[in-house]
Amino acid sequence: MMHRMHGPARLWVAPALALFLSSCASVDVDRSVSRINTSQASFTQGALQLAQTPEQRKAMADKAQALLLQPVDQTAAVNLLLVNSPAFQALLAGHWAEGAQAAQTGRLSNPVFTFERSTLLDELEIGRLLTVGLIDLLSLPARQGVAATAVQRSELAMAASVVEQVTQVRQAWVNAVAAKQQAQYARQVADSAQASAELARRMQEVGNFNRLTRARQQAYYADAVANLALAEQKSTAAREQLVRLLGLSDEQAQQLRLPERLPDIPAQPLMPSAINAQQGNRIDVQMAKLRLQQLDQAQTVSLIGSVLDVDVGVRRDSVFDNAAGTSANRKGYELDLRLPLLDWGDQQRAAYSASTLVALNTLDATLRASNSILREQYANYRTAWDVAHHYQTEVVPLKKLISDENLLRYNGMLIGVFELLADSREQISAVMGALQAQADFWRADAALKAALAGKPIETALSAPMRSSAGAEPAGH
Repeated sequence: MMHRMHGPARLWVAPALALFLSSCASVDVDRSVSRINTSQASFTQGALQLAQTPEQRKAMADKAQALLLQPVDQTAAVNLLLVNSPAFQALLAGHWAEGAQAAQTGRLSNPVFTFERSTLLDELEIGRLLTVGLIDLLSLPARQGVAATAVQRSELAMAASVVEQVTQVRQAWVNAVAAKQQAQYARQVADSAQASAELARRMQEVGNFNRLTRARQQAYYADAVANLALAEQKSTAAREQLVRLLGLSDEQAQQLRLPERLPDIPAQPLMPSAINAQQGNRIDVQMAKLRLQQLDQAQTVSLIGSVLDVDVGVRRDSVFDNAAGTSANRKGYELDLRLPLLDWGDQQRAAYSASTLVALNTLDATLRASNSILREQYANYRTAWDVAHHYQTEVVPLKKLISDENLLRYNGMLIGVFELLADSREQISAVMGALQAQADFWRADAALKAALAGKPIETALSAPMRSSAGAEPAGH
């Protein structure tokens, strides 16, 4: 429906547009990255950056090259992710795009300019009409609030992605170093089994071994060779997974050197009181709160917009009478009102109410689950520390004591060389179990840090390694 009134033009549209332009929500990705560097400093070490220019990319490539000159520890691996991985940079750019789209929802639609030209005999009429959405203009402050909240949520989503990626790199680094160590120990077991098999062959040749005893030694050696091949493949796979996460090129992958062993576990584990003190503002809880806030802010806008829509326009017409040689101007405004006759917007309002209810219950569920998740992750962490500490202080020293005693017995000719070799393999198995427990601890440590930040990562402890005792009978 159109209503036209002639008279002085209402010039309030221009100031309103100026006010709109000055209050638009926007996204400053550098500022967002800086805030994440501050809030998640334990994950980014303050080095998070989105490279937007060739100069920035060149500087980051130089940093990556410098990091590869030395063996890459866990901290250096995280830094390599931040400065080298194109997939990680694409992730940051994607969140920038999402933030910009969120800010766009708070912008007013561009005004529509209509130009008309018509003639009737000697009369020429030129019409000009500038139209803006009145409801959009009146609801601008509310929509600006919705957009600002959405921008905050997009920044939190970027922080969550950073925490997740860094945690994956930390765990992948642990896997790669641990698999490398396990392959080294599997090599020692295979060498020991090879020595046993060769000695058994010679013992059979001189008549001191029967075929069954020699076959048992040979079978153990065959198993050890197969286990070595699998351990080396596991080491290669773990290293390549780390290479992919770090975004290394073929040349960089050749340069990558990992430490020979995992770092020792800390002398004391974190206590529950320290965990509670570090909880702070969890990302998942903040995002759930902002989602509810965003929907609450949008309720008023959705309520009005679902019922009616009004456009206001400023008109200026010029009429030229060529026969009389005269011209006249007409000024006025127009209102376009969409009448809610067929669709009263009830389903749209119901959808918003349902979305708000979803957000409210999601927040409640997140709050209830957050402490449970922390308790579970801390239990994994503490169990992993206890098991690794038990191996370090009890199992490995006991195996070494047994090995030393058996060496003395061998020197006293109380046991044979096969018993001594079997005991050596048993000690190596204990060390491999200790290594597995150590790797479990560092994976659990990374998962606990992610849970504290509000981005839980599923992790599980490994099953205890089966002792080789009794698996290979000693020769006599």
